Amino acid sequence: MKPEIKLKHEFVDYIPNELKDGIIYVSIAFATVVHKCCCGCGNEVVTPLSPTDWKLIYDGQSISLNPSIGNWSFNCQSHYWIKRDRVVWALRWFQEEIKAGRAYDAIAKNTYFSGSKPQSSLAILVKKNGQREPLAEAEEVSVLVMAK
Repeated sequence: MKPEIKLKHEFVDYIPNELKDGIIYVSIAFATVVHKCCCGCGNEVVTPLSPTDWKLIYDGQSISLNPSIGNWSFNCQSHYWIKRDRVVWALRWFQEEIKAGRAYDAIAKNTYFSGSKPQSSLAILVKKNGQREPLAEAEEVSVLVMAK
């Protein structure tokens, strides 16, 4: 089990050139939240705030980001939530889950920016036989659109 990490947030006009460990920098002007990866690898994590990306919740004392942060492009591939200035570790995703999540994000962005309302709700199936397990190399991930 990974250790609990308490973060501090700072509201800034500009993101500093050098990030400090354990600090989440929030720039409302640039609709961006930046921090060093919570696993300790040192990579810079940029979470843009927008209707199709992350949402920031500030309760007057702490911040939360939604959805989770999946650092799929980093070697660490860490996955966590930031809830009330604390890191809540999440399950590591398999490659097919990452592909499906990216496909879902692309569909959500396309739907939002096309100006049309979705005609159905979207669900991504990443389970095989009811279990989380890796798919074979030759198998493909598909996105299933389910009507309401």
